[in-house]
Amino acid sequence: MAATLIILLSLPTEGLLAQQKGKMTPQNPSPMIENTRPHQRINSEEISGETWNIDGILEHSIDLFLPETSKNTDSLSLLVHFHGLKSIANYAAISNPGWASITINLGSGSSAYSAPFTNPETFTNLIRTAKTKLNKPIKTIFISGWSAGYGAVRAILVSENYEIVDGALLLDGMHAGYIPQGVPLAAGSKINEEDLTAFEKLAKDAIKSNKTFLFTHSSVFPGTYASTTECADYLIQKLSLIQTPVLKEGPLGMQLLGEVSKGKLKILAFAGNTAPDHVDHLHGLFWFLDYMLE
Repeated sequence: MAATLIILLSLPTEGLLAQQKGKMTPQNPSPMIENTRPHQRINSEEISGETWNIDGILEHSIDLFLPETSKNTDSLSLLVHFHGLKSIANYAAISNPGWASITINLGSGSSAYSAPFTNPETFTNLIRTAKTKLNKPIKTIFISGWSAGYGAVRAILVSENYEIVDGALLLDGMHAGYIPQGVPLAAGSKINEEDLTAFEKLAKDAIKSNKTFLFTHSSVFPGTYASTTECADYLIQKLSLIQTPVLKEGPLGMQLLGEVSKGKLKILAFAGNTAPDHVDHLHGLFWFLDYMLE
């Protein structure tokens, strides 16, 4: 699927400062500047449709978007995205016909995203309000989190709302604590498996094709808690899967290095350990959504 692109020199990322639930040491951010990959960015100027601001459910306003191209459809699929510019989720909705999007930004750190959704009624009210605003039946619900936004995804997956979620995308966002805390795996620690239980359950259901799950990860190494690569390796080993090494172009000039695909589970490993590499995953949302639906 073609995308209109613009090039940015850099883009800040709140996700690189994300903390895990509880009190964990912030990561050690990469000081590197990367010029190998193009780090292309979507053009948000070509997005047209109807928008609403939903207030009263969260402390921050929620952005709901219905593309012009989806107004005449009988029913809709809904993408609920956590953390990142609303134009990116809206672009994903436009790029995949029949979709509407919700964007939620709650600040920095995964706990800022997980806390409001520990109460299942929060997500229930969100979906109910969206249905009323859109005035159409919603046939599919996908939740998506970039960076710290994975905290909300995890909170929803461990709640009773798991049943109404058809799929999830994690864009370079899945972390876990080390045991002992702050000690890397290479120094003899282990991953706190409880932090990944929800994602393991989702992956098992996706392998059976009962759910859809796409997880992308970079090579960013926080140092003080488990990286997305380490969490991917954990799931791959825990589920007795095999990662296939590849070397090919991904969305927006990203470099795909490895992939796992079984049933409706996909895990994609990309090159890069800098902030621009991390942000690439967010801007690739439109492509990843399309890839999940293939």
